[in-house]
Amino acid sequence: MSGDQPLPQSAAPTTEPGDLTPELIDTDIWTDEMVARAGIPVVPVPFVTVGGGIGSFVTVDYLRIYGVPAQQIVVLTGLDVPWQSYEYLTRVSQIPRNERLRSDSQSRPDNIWGFPSYALSEAFAAKSLKEFVWPLWNVFTEPILTNYFTPRAGQAFSSMEKEMNRIGYLQSVRKGQVRMVRRRAGGGYYTILTPPAGAAQTKRIAYQSQYVHIAIGYPGLRLLKDLQDYRERYRDPTKVVNAYEPHEQVYDQLRIRPGKVIVRGGGIVASRVLQRLIDDRDKYNLQTEILQVFRTFYTGPHGKDIFNRRPGGHGWAYQGFNYPKSVWGGQLKEKMAKLEGDARAQAYEEMGGTNTPFRKNWLEQLKRGRSQGWYREMQGAFDSLRPGPNGAGVVVAMSTQHGALEEYADFVVDCTGLEADIRESRVLADLLDHSGAGRNPKGRLDVNKQFEVIGTRSRPGRLYASGSSTLGGPFPGVDTFLGLQISAQEIADDLARLGFVKRLGPGRSIAQWWRWARNRPI
Repeated sequence: MSGDQPLPQSAAPTTEPGDLTPELIDTDIWTDEMVARAGIPVVPVPFVTVGGGIGSFVTVDYLRIYGVPAQQIVVLTGLDVPWQSYEYLTRVSQIPRNERLRSDSQSRPDNIWGFPSYALSEAFAAKSLKEFVWPLWNVFTEPILTNYFTPRAGQAFSSMEKEMNRIGYLQSVRKGQVRMVRRRAGGGYYTILTPPAGAAQTKRIAYQSQYVHIAIGYPGLRLLKDLQDYRERYRDPTKVVNAYEPHEQVYDQLRIRPGKVIVRGGGIVASRVLQRLIDDRDKYNLQTEILQVFRTFYTGPHGKDIFNRRPGGHGWAYQGFNYPKSVWGGQLKEKMAKLEGDARAQAYEEMGGTNTPFRKNWLEQLKRGRSQGWYREMQGAFDSLRPGPNGAGVVVAMSTQHGALEEYADFVVDCTGLEADIRESRVLADLLDHSGAGRNPKGRLDVNKQFEVIGTRSRPGRLYASGSSTLGGPFPGVDTFLGLQISAQEIADDLARLGFVKRLGPGRSIAQWWRWARNRPI
């Protein structure tokens, strides 16, 4: 055959070197030979965590404290620091670094022991006697005489940064976008990473590991249908906004001229948006009007019985944290671990639902707004949205208990939800389609008590998951600081049973806490 004759069609390359081939994409369990044929370089490492957010950070922290060297852990992520996504969401939803989170004093992602607590650390960093006494008095009297103590966002981020540097977390980070996780024929898994452009000689890199941990956080922003329809039809992303996306233009415009805002939702983010609107109204002497629309309107305490009642009023349901505190280590945690299927789903419905902490400052603001007439609340459901007269503002058509009505506003701030279906994540969708993963009663990844994703075992390897993608499993409260710590401990203990790490006994735990307290590297 001469050199200028075309190759047979069957021999023509279909993909660039080091890329996924149709054979790999269509095959559930990969052999080493298949990966080699695709020209994808393989990097062996015992443990891979995907996501690089706080869930990955806490899990790496546990493993390092348990004794796993940094060289045996790889973190695959597109983030610069573990709290990057979380800080973005808190900032745009009106919780900047100086404001307080909805987290317990002992729920410290940087400190697996929870001692000293955030309150104690804040007290000993105080610059006055009053600042020293207040956090200690707060935790001593909560929730009877005072509201629950919660840390400032900046305190949480700064302490995580300190621990990140102490354990050498960044040594384990490999930047890029994870495409998929597939089971390996010889046991374990292949995790496919697409590195940044120009960072590698091939398009993909395969990390071959015995253990994989998935902690990708929220798979995407959930926009309700009426909001989606408005944006698609009128191409206007500025007047109707979701609270979890940048919307500073709303507050900027209200400072320039008087306006009316409709706030939809009754959770913690809605209360933070209201507080920002009212703070600005007071600070800049504005004439802002606010209408809050609740889908479910509570007029007082509610619940199925006297032992499961939650306070409420003026539309709100009040609860200190996302779930009752007993789900993190009390009788409710034990009860939930025994439930399956519909019974577990029903239990989630009973103790979940939209709620917000009882905080006197913004409740007093709302009381003042009602008495002065610039704040109203009502129960209703949005039917449609359209631009106002001459394109100014938005007209919201609603169904209420008093019938259909229309309300005009300069802006609509939607605070009703954040998380999209797990299929919005490419990695999770691939797990469902090719790795044996299934859904739990809440539609998220189905995990067992050790946070292993059921159906994905590749002996002797294990695939774990933690965070929001596992909500609905045997442990509630997964998408909280303490929930991420509990899941990380269950994973670390399971790896100890498998022989990957040694158990964390009292002696090593005390020694490691002492190193933590002195900020000594592991």
